[in-house]
Amino acid sequence: MVNLQGKQIHLRAIEPGDLDFLYQLENNTDIWEISGTITPYSKQVLRHYLENAHRDIYDVKQLRLCICKGNKVLGLIDLFDFDPQNKRAGIGLVVLEEKERNKGIGAEAIGLLYEYGFKVLGLRQLYANVLEDNLASLHLFKKMGFVEVGIKKDWIFSKGGFKNEVLLQKINA
Repeated sequence: MVNLQGKQIHLRAIEPGDLDFLYQLENNTDIWEISGTITPYSKQVLRHYLENAHRDIYDVKQLRLCICKGNKVLGLIDLFDFDPQNKRAGIGLVVLEEKERNKGIGAEAIGLLYEYGFKVLGLRQLYANVLEDNLASLHLFKKMGFVEVGIKKDWIFSKGGFKNEVLLQKINA
């Protein structure tokens, strides 16, 4: 059985009570570049999202989990573009408060989700898309065994210019 409890953090399903956290996160313009967001989200839109968050990963092709320390939500980690036929999914994470970063929380969350993806969902590979100037995330994914397999040139338009995105992959061989 896979345990979503680590040494520092645990992962849990997103719940209706997470509305204020989700509102703060999704409307933080500092992370819009990595999330692909270009407009603010209303609480009503996010409430509707939370009402449907229980839907099965096989149906919606995504699983979003809260990264928690005790009762405090620190961030989110997602499996997205879930493809059971080809046994792969994308992975993304965000820890909202900068003071909580670089403490091993992201690494632990990736490790827990990695185990869940490979043991429960039967995935063969996970991939991550990271902007080339996001050195902290590149370091984190490489530390967790992801390998750089390509560069998507001029992939993201941000702040008046184009940025490259690095494609990283971890295969469960």
